[in-house]
Amino acid sequence: MATPYRHPLQALCAGLLVAMAGAQADPGYYVVPVYEADAVARVDMRYWTVRLHGGSTVVWPEIGVGYGLHKRWFTEVLASYIGSASQATHWSSLQWQNDFLLTQGQFDVDVALHTLLLHYNDGGGHALEFGPAMQTEWGRWRLNANLLFERPWGLAKARPTQFKYQWQAVYRWRPEFQFGLRGFGELGEWDHWAPSGSRSQRLGPVVQGSLGGSGNWNYQFSYLEGKIYGRRGHMLSARLSVDF
Repeated sequence: MATPYRHPLQALCAGLLVAMAGAQADPGYYVVPVYEADAVARVDMRYWTVRLHGGSTVVWPEIGVGYGLHKRWFTEVLASYIGSASQATHWSSLQWQNDFLLTQGQFDVDVALHTLLLHYNDGGGHALEFGPAMQTEWGRWRLNANLLFERPWGLAKARPTQFKYQWQAVYRWRPEFQFGLRGFGELGEWDHWAPSGSRSQRLGPVVQGSLGGSGNWNYQFSYLEGKIYGRRGHMLSARLSVDF
């Protein structure tokens, strides 16, 4: 049973991120897992940052609640906020995530369908993120690979569906401490990728685990280096969730 996961980016503070014209941008920072969560209620606290070389740091604190309606269906609602040294933190977006487990061990690779509906504050439109989340195990290693599509609407200028990916390799040393690598990327339009210099691709270490031995308190920390919409930078993410 893996631990959850990931989300969005609205408008970016004064020259920090080079956003595509009129677009909502999401650099990605949590890997969508494949898991069972029957009758599990969850409080989800997340905090992540983006800093481009030579720029200031933009922060996104988030709070959410989720529930396992069925062992194959987990749903969660999150509120996301944005801020920086020059801008007070304010509400950025509202998200509704639904993940559906399609296989349960009958194949070497388990597959889930990930969906995320986003509503951006301040007239920023909406977006639907969807795609397969895949997971397999090799000894103590757990391997994840996700292919995601994002379709925005409600903007003054139409924007085509974007393509993103996520991957992760974690060594499950002990329940309270697991470590590995993860990576994210945004490649542009799903059927016409952006030039290599404009893509976002980054990777870095991740540590995660369950606190107290009960499995009810789960944490994640990761630090990623690479390109964010064509510019060098780094991302830091932290997550603490409590299951009931």
